[in-house]
Amino acid sequence: MTDTISLFIPKPDEWINANQKLHWAVKNSRVQTWRDTACYLARQAKLPQLALPASVNAYIIKDRGSRYDPNNLADTTKACIDGLVDAGVLPDDSWQELIGPDHRHGGKGRPGIIFEFRHLNGSVLT
Repeated sequence: MTDTISLFIPKPDEWINANQKLHWAVKNSRVQTWRDTACYLARQAKLPQLALPASVNAYIIKDRGSRYDPNNLADTTKACIDGLVDAGVLPDDSWQELIGPDHRHGGKGRPGIIFEFRHLNGSVLT
């Protein structure tokens, strides 16, 4: 187990935005792509299991500088977190073990998400 883990997940599909009204099959396809990509990249990086409880920041990187609300991408980060659970990086993602993700603007660059997980040093979440 380790105290801090970072992982960049490049954008494998369209963003899943809370303001979108997508057909369930389209949304499911995007969710699965993001989830599978996060799982695959975590396994490829051979990330160790994160010690819980932990907090997580999700830095959203877009290829343009226009305004957006990072919190609207919660469905995208949820799919990635589930993929990290699938990969064994996170043993679980319930409120009892994980605070966040806290969505942040990550700047302009190669589109994707940087996840930063930090162990809370034995704090108990209640």
